Amino acid sequence: MKLTRTADLWWKNAVVYCLDVETFHDSNGDGVGDFRGLIDRIDHLHRLGVTCLWLMPFFPTPDLDDGYDITDYYGVDPRLGTLGDFVEFVRTARDRGMRVIADLVVNHTSDRHPWFQAARDRESPFHEWYVWRDELPADAGEGVVFPDKESSLWTYDRKAKRYFMHRFYRHQPELNVANPEVRDEIARVMGFWMELGLSGFRVDAVPFLLEAPVEALPDPHDYLADLRAFLSRRNGEAVLLGEVNLPYTDAMAFFGKSDGVGDELHMCFDFIGMQQMYLSLAREEASPLTHALRERPRPPRDCHWATFVRNHDELTLDKLTVPERQEVFDAFGPDEDMQLYGRGLRRRLPSMLGGDLSRIKMVYSLLFSLPGTPVMFYGEEVGMTEDLSLEGRLAVRTPMWWDAVEEQRRDPGSLLGWFRLLVERYRECPELAWGEFSAIDTAEPSVLAHRCEIDGGVVIAVHNFAGRDVVVELPKVEGELRDLLVDGTVAVEDGSATVELGPYGCRWLRQVVR
Repeated sequence: MKLTRTADLWWKNAVVYCLDVETFHDSNGDGVGDFRGLIDRIDHLHRLGVTCLWLMPFFPTPDLDDGYDITDYYGVDPRLGTLGDFVEFVRTARDRGMRVIADLVVNHTSDRHPWFQAARDRESPFHEWYVWRDELPADAGEGVVFPDKESSLWTYDRKAKRYFMHRFYRHQPELNVANPEVRDEIARVMGFWMELGLSGFRVDAVPFLLEAPVEALPDPHDYLADLRAFLSRRNGEAVLLGEVNLPYTDAMAFFGKSDGVGDELHMCFDFIGMQQMYLSLAREEASPLTHALRERPRPPRDCHWATFVRNHDELTLDKLTVPERQEVFDAFGPDEDMQLYGRGLRRRLPSMLGGDLSRIKMVYSLLFSLPGTPVMFYGEEVGMTEDLSLEGRLAVRTPMWWDAVEEQRRDPGSLLGWFRLLVERYRECPELAWGEFSAIDTAEPSVLAHRCEIDGGVVIAVHNFAGRDVVVELPKVEGELRDLLVDGTVAVEDGSATVELGPYGCRWLRQVVR
């Protein structure tokens, strides 16, 4: 691979790290993280090998939904700092070789946003910035996202004397993206933050964004293509990373397609692969994940899947069947308090795996070796666990464990040391991010073996989902296999190689033909 090509499409082999400024590091002892605290700790991320920081919302907010209820798209929450602090942070991140992207939350605003307060006057031009009905729709109770808090997608506003729509909480009225003025304002918001140094956005709940409930937006995907075109005009290297939790065939539409090149989202999260991975972990069998990877469509040219172990939300299992979901619940969240909305878990991986370091390391080896851009959630690198005493999704959004960082940073055998090794090897292996993926059939049901190949380079990764020793035969290999995670090689005889794996063992092997 030419370095110039990988640099142009930097996000295709990036290491993305998601964090919440509020919980990352407190610079002044008031219990709230801030941008100055993030700057103070940025060298930890640099040493880890992160190349892209994804910031959860940092805008002014009543904080009723962990910052996703925004009252000003052009500011910084005063608790977290100022616009000057933000710019200083972006400059410092760039100095360390890291780009920055941020959440683009334009499905809805806070009901305290000046736009909505003005919109409650039916004569105001802002009234049409939101979605209203005079009568409660017959299907008002269908599709509620948070059934523990809401029973309807519509709430009556006494001042407007109309019902307003909210896909999520009632304090988050839905913006009307069918309104050209709203679309223009969203573009201004994007342009503003790119001028201050952002390299793109993670687009929140993309399918909901495009489900305009009025007829004035005949093809919602045209709007997503317009956003992509605007982004590219302002900054040719900028990226749109989309939250699209849909089956593969439906998710593909969000990449867009124009002459074989995607013209909407650059990347979509692989929710299907993530959920099947947990089913494989629960069964200690590779087949669910192997099947998903074989079924996963190839995105248009210069588009990519984003892989992850968990994100900042519930660990959703909604695309599994009910019996499959119950298998995962039984294995990793048997108590009702560990579950959320009947469809997901509010736990972090180390807790779910009982602190088994070998198994935890194997899962993160998967993250970095599967085809796609790896996305980490803050604290994963030191084995953070959840706090189930907190409500809902806040259980996994607790303050960063800086004591664990200090304990592990000089221990090469630690989880942090393992992450550093994985990141370093991943960046050295363009085959993993760019190569042609193929699953390798083995006789061992607990093993996922796959091959990534490009420009004559071949890397083979082997992962054992079972807590027992296994031996696997790898066919159709040449030369020798050089181990990338530990010193050593695997001999190749008559076009095949024998690989031994311990309980939850993993190997990355580069084919070397002399």
